Amino acid sequence: MRKTVLILAGLAVLLGGWYLFRPELLFVKTTVNESFPAASTATAGGPAILAMGSFHGVAHETRGTATLYQLPDGKRVVRFTNFETSNGPDVQVYLVAAPDATDSETVTKAGFIHLGALKGTTGDQNYDVPADADLAKYQSVTVWCRRFSVNFGTAPLR
Repeated sequence: MRKTVLILAGLAVLLGGWYLFRPELLFVKTTVNESFPAASTATAGGPAILAMGSFHGVAHETRGTATLYQLPDGKRVVRFTNFETSNGPDVQVYLVAAPDATDSETVTKAGFIHLGALKGTTGDQNYDVPADADLAKYQSVTVWCRRFSVNFGTAPLR
């Protein structure tokens, strides 16, 4: 009886650890190639670049460019181009209230706006920015693992 309980407890710990860490996700790459928002090219004047920056890795190698656009209809979008990072459980995109985030603590202390779940580990992708976001305050974009509170990489927007 005791042996069965120990086996079941060990199995529960093993499955719980797998669920928490999801190690297989480190090897899964998802590619996204979204086109630029169509509404932006249909209106005269085109989109305006408000800020842009290159990603640098923090906890994981992350590279590419983040560009903040204002579309002719007033909508704002952050676009990742030539983007690449690691996969992980519950990876999100945040606008951070700091000029840069070279660690995880900066993100949590400065504050952030959630832009959505990361769409892919590689490729071009778009994230809508809330209309009320104060861009003087939110000056960088971070790829964040919500499960472990880890900053994968950040692009300071200048």
